[in-house]
Amino acid sequence: MKVGEPLLYITTEGEAASGATGGGGVAGGGAEEPSDQVPPKATTLHSVDDEEDRLHIPAATTSVSYDQTTGSTTKVLTSPAVRKLGREHGIDLSTVAGTGPRGRVLKADVLKLLGAKEGRSASPPPPPTQMGSAQTTTPPAAATKAASTEEDTVIPIRGYHRRMVKSMASSLQVPHMTYTDDVNVDALTSVRDSLRPMAKKLGVEKLTYLPFFVKAASLAMNEYPAVNSSIDVENMTLTHRKEHNVGVAVDTPRGLAVPVVRGCQDRSVLEIAAELARLFALASEGNLSEADILDPTFTLSNIGAIGGTYMSPVVLPPQVAIGAMGKIQRLPRFVSDDSDEVVAARIMPISWGGDHRAIDGATMARFGNLWKSYVENPASMVFAMR
Repeated sequence: MKVGEPLLYITTEGEAASGATGGGGVAGGGAEEPSDQVPPKATTLHSVDDEEDRLHIPAATTSVSYDQTTGSTTKVLTSPAVRKLGREHGIDLSTVAGTGPRGRVLKADVLKLLGAKEGRSASPPPPPTQMGSAQTTTPPAAATKAASTEEDTVIPIRGYHRRMVKSMASSLQVPHMTYTDDVNVDALTSVRDSLRPMAKKLGVEKLTYLPFFVKAASLAMNEYPAVNSSIDVENMTLTHRKEHNVGVAVDTPRGLAVPVVRGCQDRSVLEIAAELARLFALASEGNLSEADILDPTFTLSNIGAIGGTYMSPVVLPPQVAIGAMGKIQRLPRFVSDDSDEVVAARIMPISWGGDHRAIDGATMARFGNLWKSYVENPASMVFAMR
């Protein structure tokens, strides 16, 4: 095709087939006479194979490919986007069978060829250099290195992670319910800080909030034993557990672990703190034994140590309840309902999750309110201890 030549001619049904009339009008200026000739079919000006072509070009263009063997050139009808794709992958478009109108090479044709090449070889040969192009081939070593960095990594699921996968799968059968609240921990902070020197002398290097939360849950279970129960759906039974074996979810360098503090009903806050320190040390080293993680009857998650406020904790059957403490924040609060005075307070969100087959919403709320009263007034736990 030369510069100045028309790309195509368009003939409409209103024009004479012979072209004898001038200016494209009707012969004689009167009504058109019927003709035995078949009117020409409508001509398709442009066919777009995908969105990329529609955005970049108004019509198909012609690409010239050079055959190094014969020294001849071949015209290829395609789009700039497809030509670019061919250059990037070193594909001679004259070798691609076009499936578009008039043999136009579509993007799908090039992608199909690429897929066939990848199927034949994991490391395809370097693309040929195009005539008149500054493109250079990638060294085989560099191509292999780049391919290796894009491979998927398969990690086997073992140990505690495997147990967690099974537990999470069974939790899908639980009809969950969630109850959330806010807890003022100002008083607990004062008590904890005052007891830290004594705890250090007794072997607990760092006294945290968590032992108080665990003990408060155990005391509240004495009043609401359904929270510390296990459900057997096959036999349709609910067993109130005598032992308060509280699992505590902890984040470790090796992932999530849930060691269990056993017999919390018979332990003091200091004893719970010492046991938590022992379990956390083992968890961080990956040395938890099977006895340290088996048979929790209730679970607490201290997700607030990482961040976040409220959440929807997932119950792990056969347990029927779980609690998750959010991040403690310093927030403004009214002194009382009858006062306009505002003070700063340490507020911690708490989210309770329950198995609705075993616990109703009222029981979960009452349990949560009693736990909250122990945390907000830690001295009251002394009266509830046995």
